[in-house]
Parts: sequence; C-alpha cells; structure tokens
Amino acid sequence: MKAVRFHEVGGPEVLRYEEMPAPTPAAGEVRLRVAASAFNAADNGMRGGFLPIPVVLPHVPGYDVSGTVDAIGEGVDGLAVGDPVIAFLPMERDGGAAEYVLAPAEAVTAAPTSIPLADAAALPSVALTAWQALFDEGRLEAGQRLLIVGAGGVVGKYAIRLAKRAGVHVIATASPRSIGAVRAAGADEIVDHTQAELLDAVGGKVDVLLNLAPITPDQFAALVALVRDGGAVVSTTAFMATPDDADRGVRAATVFVLPNRERLAALVSLVDGGELEVEVTRRIPLTELHALHAEAAEGRLAGKVIVLP
Repeated sequence: MKAVRFHEVGGPEVLRYEEMPAPTPAAGEVRLRVAASAFNAADNGMRGGFLPIPVVLPHVPGYDVSGTVDAIGEGVDGLAVGDPVIAFLPMERDGGAAEYVLAPAEAVTAAPTSIPLADAAALPSVALTAWQALFDEGRLEAGQRLLIVGAGGVVGKYAIRLAKRAGVHVIATASPRSIGAVRAAGADEIVDHTQAELLDAVGGKVDVLLNLAPITPDQFAALVALVRDGGAVVSTTAFMATPDDADRGVRAATVFVLPNRERLAALVSLVDGGELEVEVTRRIPLTELHALHAEAAEGRLAGKVIVLP
C-alpha cells in the first residue's frame, strides 16, 4: 500500500511517500480502508521531534481517521467488514496517512451518516479536546460564564457550540477574520482582541477561562484575574504552564486529549442531529502531505485539513 511516513525526526522534508506492506489486524484490532485522515498540530510536533510521544520509526502520521472496516482480528465483536467508522488512534502507533491502517477495536465508532465519510476524519480529536476542556477539566455547568481566548480556531468553535448547548454564557475572543465564524458558532459576546484590551472588555467574572491561543505566560497569568474565586483556568497550550490562583481557589488544568469511544459516539450523534458542524477547510491528496507540513511548520495553516489517500 501507499503511505507517507518519516524514518527520522526533522523538518517536513523527512516525510516520504512510499510503498509499505498492508498491516494485518491482530486480536482486538480492525483494519480500516482509509477514506481520509486529518492533519493536527501534534502531527507536526511528532515529526519535528519536539512533542514527547514515543513513536516507533518509521512512523505514519495522522491519528484522526475515517474509513470502512476492511478486516477484523480475533475477539472483535460489534464491527463488520464494510462498516463506515471513525477513530482517534493511539498517537504512538501508525496513523491514517496511508491506504490502510490498524485500529484497536475500542477506538472505533460508527461514522456520522449526515456528512461524507472522508469529512468525518476531521471530527475526533478536536471535538474531544473541546469536550474534555469544558466539562471534564472546566466542570462547566448550565448558567455559568465561559471565556474562550482564541475562539476562532477549530477547537474554539466546537467549544462554543458545546458550551451553548449546555446552557453556558460564552464570551469569545477573535480576530477580524474569524469574528463571523465565532458569531455563527453561537458566542454571546465577542471581543476583537486586535482592538480591545481583554481585561477591560470582559464585564464581570467568568467561571471558566479556556485558553486556545499562543499568548505569552505573562499575558496568560494576567487573565486569571477575570476568573471568579473557585473557578478554573483550562488550556490546551501544553508547551506553557497553566496559571492558577491558589489564594482564591482558582485551579489550573492543561488538556492533552484522551481517547473516549463513548464520548466520541455521543459527538457523532450531535453531528447527525444537526447540533455540531464538522469543519473541513481543505481536502488534499496524500501526495501533498509534505507540503501541508511545511505550511504548518511556518505557522501559516488555518482551519481543518483532511488528507485523502
């Protein structure tokens, strides 16, 4: 089969489009014929060698995947050849930037039926990140107030929709180019961070501050003042410590997305029920994955890109 993989860590040039044997599922695994994989920032980090995930080289990137079940290992129940599915694959194992990929059966769930199967690859890790940040770490409840810093990205828009569905008042920061999308996602208040000072623009304390933006540690620490006593500061920027305020009981949590099959199935149901929109900005062939990594390495990549084998 054709796949893209890297035999050593480094810049985008280490990615090779090459032939490799199609994998055979072991007990508890299924093989998927890949419809698409999705690019995530962590793919760039693992290829570059600066994200501490213990991959075995050579490594195929692309841990978000959609496809059809092609072969089934021993001991797998509830899945059949031909089933359309999605999966958030273990990040240390080979991913979906290939024609076929192995997946632990417990990582696989039925794909949404309301969107193209390839597009469904854009859902798993970003939607799970938003859910875990808001409810597992932030412990948000109906009637509370949420501030999302950097809401214009893919995770931010999922977070807005999930929070609004839960009855939360959402304040979101955005740039002029993303204000329209943030408003469409349902934010109650929007702060243009290029025009307003956030500490002055937010009226009243919030219960949870969710940071999704590459701000400085000093900027982040200053924003804790916006959180009520006993509230929470949550961040997905794992390269930087999440600040707290122990004197006021403000706790800190950093999110590194975890697989959760049941939650992913619930998110699929929200997609099919019209409550969540799966964002796909671009669709590229597998042969152009190295160019996409080059864009990401230069910081120019926006939106959600899926990769078609």
